[in-house]
Amino acid sequence: QVQLVESGGGLVQAGGSLRLSCAASGRIFSSYVMGWFRQAPGKEREFVVAISKSGLRTYYADSVKGRFTISRDNAKNTVYLQMNSLKPEDAAVYYCAAKERDYDVARFAGYAYWGQGTQVTVSS
Repeated sequence: QVQLVESGGGLVQAGGSLRLSCAASGRIFSSYVMGWFRQAPGKEREFVVAISKSGLRTYYADSVKGRFTISRDNAKNTVYLQMNSLKPEDAAVYYCAAKERDYDVARFAGYAYWGQGTQVTVSS
């Protein structure tokens, strides 16, 4: 079992930045691929970014490439999402998720553990 707790969401103006954190507890953090997904009202949950267990490989949705950066600190059991140049369309609830296998990282159904989500609001 892994428990995930996100933090760092909030209200920001378009063009601004936010840094989300996801703290994990439970089993060994470095055993999990970590991903971030988001869901806006009336829309399906969508993949944002993922990072391999070691942190050496990252996977980004086209919509956030060049603006968002995922990183992890396995010593602190934490994964981060640095979001720059935020746009109104980035507004959503952001969820942290964990999975054991390093494939199909963009498919949310493959993630066994989820956080409760943190709200990101971007004003235009």
